[in-house]
Amino acid sequence: MKNSRCKPYEMQPLFDALVAGEEEDLLARAIDPGRLPAHIAIIMDGNGRWAKRRGRPRVAGHSAGMGPVRVVIETCAQMGLKALTLYAFSVENWKRPRTEIDTLWRLLRVYLHSELALMMRNDIRFAAI
Repeated sequence: MKNSRCKPYEMQPLFDALVAGEEEDLLARAIDPGRLPAHIAIIMDGNGRWAKRRGRPRVAGHSAGMGPVRVVIETCAQMGLKALTLYAFSVENWKRPRTEIDTLWRLLRVYLHSELALMMRNDIRFAAI
């Protein structure tokens, strides 16, 4: 992830996006930018359990996860982080029912299609690994 709007670890874009004095703002201001890593990796897990607790199908959980992913990407960009890896589909995922696998890939296509223009404007590089 590359963000040309701010230098690495320049937190002002994040502060500008938050409401001064609210909990998220206070937490952000407590971060020491000099101690932030250049690369953060997140293993995305638990959307199926989230849906099950709410009596919904597993795919509803995967779909609901799209919003938080956007928030994570935006926040990392606002913090000036150089790279973000989202581990979204593991070898274990291939053992799921075929309909769920197809839905996961379809959701990825929908998400990328809806976010592509924004990613390009912000010089965010997407790479599947």
